Parts: sequence; C-alpha cells; structure tokens
Amino acid sequence: MGVKQALKSLDAFPRAEDHLLQKTQSGALVSVVGLVIMATLFAHELRYYLTTYTVHQMSVDLKRGETLPIHINVTFPSLPCDVLSVDAIDMSGKHEVDLDTNIWKLRLNSYGHIIGTEYLSDLVEKEHIHKHDEGGDHHEHSEEKTHGHTFDHDAEKMIKKVKQALANGEGCRVYGVLDVQRVAGNFHISVHGLNIFVAQMIFDGAKNVNVSHIIHDLSFGPKYPGLHNPLDGTERILRSTSGTFKYYIKIVPTEYRYISKEVLPTNQFSVTEYFSHMNEYDRSWPAVYFLYDLSPITVTIREERRSFLHFITRLCAVLGGTFALTGMLDRWMYRLLEALTKPNTRSIIR
Repeated sequence: MGVKQALKSLDAFPRAEDHLLQKTQSGALVSVVGLVIMATLFAHELRYYLTTYTVHQMSVDLKRGETLPIHINVTFPSLPCDVLSVDAIDMSGKHEVDLDTNIWKLRLNSYGHIIGTEYLSDLVEKEHIHKHDEGGDHHEHSEEKTHGHTFDHDAEKMIKKVKQALANGEGCRVYGVLDVQRVAGNFHISVHGLNIFVAQMIFDGAKNVNVSHIIHDLSFGPKYPGLHNPLDGTERILRSTSGTFKYYIKIVPTEYRYISKEVLPTNQFSVTEYFSHMNEYDRSWPAVYFLYDLSPITVTIREERRSFLHFITRLCAVLGGTFALTGMLDRWMYRLLEALTKPNTRSIIR
C-alpha cells in the first residue's frame, strides 16, 4: 500500500469528483473555438510535413563529351520565314551541322495566325557554304552559264515572293531544339542565309531589316519545379530603327534530384542584353545573337522531406500550447462573468 500511495502522490493530473465539476456555456464556447483552432493548426502542420523543400549544393562540373540541348521558340513578326536562317557556331569557329536537329519555321500572317510550316534540316548559312565551295574545282564554262541562269531565275522568284510576304505583313516563328557541343559558342537568327545582292534588293539596305522579336521560350534542358528562365516572355519591338541584339548567357549546369531519387540533368542560366543601332556606315546586317558560355560549377538541387520526429515535436507544441491557452481563457471568462453577476445577486437579496 505504501508504494501505491507514493505513486499516487506523483500524479500530475489529479481528478476532481464529478459532482464538483461545473460546466458553463462560456466554457463550451471556448472549447469549440479551441477545437477549431487545433484542427486548423493540425492540418497546417500536416501539410508542412508532407511538402518537400530543396537543398542547394555546388561542386566542380566534371561532365565531358556531352551535348547541350537548346530549346528555342522565337517569333519574328516583321520577317518572313523565307529570309530567316539559324546558325550555330562553337568556340573553335566551326559551324555545327546536325541533320537530326529539329528546327521548324511557322509562317504567320499579320494577325499572328499560322499559315504554313517549313522544316530546317541544315543550320549552316548558305553564304558560308558558297565561300567554302569557291576553293574547290571550277565547273566548265557551259555549266557555269546554266547554273548562273538558274540562280538568277530562282533569285528573282525569291525576291518577288519575299516582297509579297513583306507587303502582306507576314512573320515567322522559329522553334525546335539545337543539339550543340558542350563548349562556349553562339547561335543567331538572321537574314545571313541570303545572298548579299538578293538581300539588298529585298530590303534596300540593312537599315530596313526589322529584327523585332518575341522570345516565348529559351532553355538549355528540361524544366524542373521552381525553374525560371529569364528570357521567357521577352519582347523587343523596333519602331523607327534597326540594329543587332546580343544576349550574353551564362549557363550553370544543374542536377535536380527528386524525393523519389530520380535525377534530372538540366541547366539554368543568367543573361545580360546589349543592342547596337545600325548606322549608314555599318556593313553588317541586323541579327539576334545568343552568345553562351558554361560555368565550371554545377549546382545540385535535392528535394528533402522533414523528419517524422520533427513533425511530432511541432504538433505537440502547437496542440499543447493551444490547449493551455484555451484553458486560461476559460478561467478568465468564468471569473469575469462571476464578478459581473455577483453584484446583481446581492442587490436582489437586499
């Protein structure tokens, strides 16, 4: 019996007799409010526990010999598809020729609606090919005449077609994927694929080439949760001048590790922008350049979930604090109501 009495003396939660307990309407109101608060806080803590958070780590990039995917989706509202070309050059000066690269051009009318498509299977500028071929063997005199006649006929046809498209207000959307070597380089979209004389006859000078553009999407790999590509939605419209746009891009190799252990290799980037106006002495033609370089540091983003022990600790603190607070509030309300009703009771007795 002595041991049982000793254990009872350690009880931190003594219970009163039922006939000594008094239930009040104010206590019921406080209890209902406390239960609602505790249920709300429990749901919040449960959602907080189930959601993941990310941890960022940096290390030296050790990747070699991989390709860099470039996803582009750019609209040129003032240039027809027939005059636009895409060219990709790496830091060694070599042009990237990838017949498996998927690049499409969508013809747009003056309202931005699609009226036709064209597939680009070659990213090398025709002008560079002509320059390269000049060092080869010459054709016979009769073949040169035939080739020259065909070129003149095609050029006249091209000029007529493009001028009609410009008069109709045609534009072009260029989209697809470029797979380039994982080295610094650039790709640009311009009218450089045209013969210089043909371009001169079409536009009557470089100052009339309007390279206004809207970048719908530019990324260097698949997207992961929380990724923001800074050039998405960029709109550059030229009104009374022309020139060359240059976007200097710093690519940061990135790995995103999901909570399921799945690894997503991709890239994020930062960008700065420069625009140079055309002048009457400028011999270059307007274009939109994307010059990119790779960072030697790779970023690993890892999804993690909070521990169950952490969840239980927060839950006990929140629910226990709410229970204690409602108990104090109930006592204060009971004492306040008791103080207000006592004078009335005394006046009735008198």
